[in-house]
Amino acid sequence: MQQSQRYGFREIAAKIRQEIQDRQYPTGSVLPPEPELAERYGASRSLVNRAMQMLAAEGIVRPRQGRGTIVTWLPPMLHSPARYDRTTRENNGARGAFDAEVRALGLEPQHEITTEHAEPPVEVAETLGLPASEPNCLVRRRRLLASGIPVRLNASWFPLDIAGGTILEEEAPVIVGGVKTALAELGYPQVTAREHITPSRLPTDAEALALEISPERTVMEIMHVGRTAEGKAVEVTITVAPAHYLVAEYEFPLA
Repeated sequence: MQQSQRYGFREIAAKIRQEIQDRQYPTGSVLPPEPELAERYGASRSLVNRAMQMLAAEGIVRPRQGRGTIVTWLPPMLHSPARYDRTTRENNGARGAFDAEVRALGLEPQHEITTEHAEPPVEVAETLGLPASEPNCLVRRRRLLASGIPVRLNASWFPLDIAGGTILEEEAPVIVGGVKTALAELGYPQVTAREHITPSRLPTDAEALALEISPERTVMEIMHVGRTAEGKAVEVTITVAPAHYLVAEYEFPLA
């Protein structure tokens, strides 16, 4: 392979970053090995390795033992009220807003789901109007991936007397439109929602492991509460995502 001029590690990182963003290396693909990149850029392996470390710190790539360096770059997904529109959530059979968003990027959405009856955290219990010391909730936990890249952790809490024994308790159903559509079909359509966003915090060890990020990468936490026309809270979903994967945008009227 013909060598080009010699580059520093920042220039190498910039060129690989641009190639990734131009989709020459798609999300989920494996980058060429470091010796090949070193030859391509006329640089030492140590410089290429420093470039890889820089890109990994940005969340653009991630080394995986036995597989090489995986491309984990995603354009930030817009988090706005429009994502909860039923037409959007059910577009082309999507299983909720996340499915629709990931498919719009040309990637494959994947869900890893577990469910259990559990005692809710105090804040969740208070929001749902339930005692915190009883296993009176169904919690539906999901690790959400885009073409094999973990991008979100969701924990959705529902009163057990609403969700117990329903499709929400199944661990691998296809729920077109996601949990909001399922609740509507159970007789609890949501008409309002409130979100509390913590824009930047460090992940717990368990979150970092599940999201496959370093403990130094910041995450965004969103607490979403959905209510019926009567004002009854029927869903509390807590989402944790690497901060670089989300951009929040809201539009509201001004008096």
